[in-house]
Amino acid sequence: MLSAIIGGLLLLLIGLAFTFYGYRLFLVMLPIWGFFAGFWLGASALSLLFGQGFLATTTGWILGFILGLIVALLSYLFYFLGVAIVAGIVGYGLGASLMGLFGLTGGLLVFIVGVIFALVTIVLVLVLNLQKLVVIALTALGGGVAVIIAVLVMLNQVSLQALRESGNALGAIAGVSQLWTLLALVLAVIGIVWQIKANRSYEFSKEVYVQSWG
Repeated sequence: MLSAIIGGLLLLLIGLAFTFYGYRLFLVMLPIWGFFAGFWLGASALSLLFGQGFLATTTGWILGFILGLIVALLSYLFYFLGVAIVAGIVGYGLGASLMGLFGLTGGLLVFIVGVIFALVTIVLVLVLNLQKLVVIALTALGGGVAVIIAVLVMLNQVSLQALRESGNALGAIAGVSQLWTLLALVLAVIGIVWQIKANRSYEFSKEVYVQSWG
């Protein structure tokens, strides 16, 4: 119980930070997010396609680690491309998670929907140059989901072990109650509005990015 409370509090703080300050955190720490996004993508894709548990096999760990390193390297060397790739992976996760609301947690269809969401996200970033809005929306949504998951963990409604095995936070929330899903979306909207106002005149330049990482 104590571990659940500590883990929940940590997740709550991270979720709040991403909900209201995700744009700046995302860009400053882009290579780090790149590694974790790539790692999650490799492990999640393997789980969806072959019906294995999330990170349940050595292959999943190895594939995730390799993809994580590749995305982290691209994020470090090519700032704008890194943003598009990481945002695309987050979009993939969003698409796959949304399928969980309909009771679909694995299989080829979930994978295809995730890929479609990823491609749409990348187009929004690269082609339509909506990088700022896309990052704000994705971080606010991810933060809102993390906050609700943290509350459910501390209320013993969701276990960290079950969450790790499923790899689908939004599906875990929906499994408890659709009301919690609605609360996560409301929190995400509040975070989006807050971040847009807070970053109205803030632009993260490539020069600042290079200085941050040497």
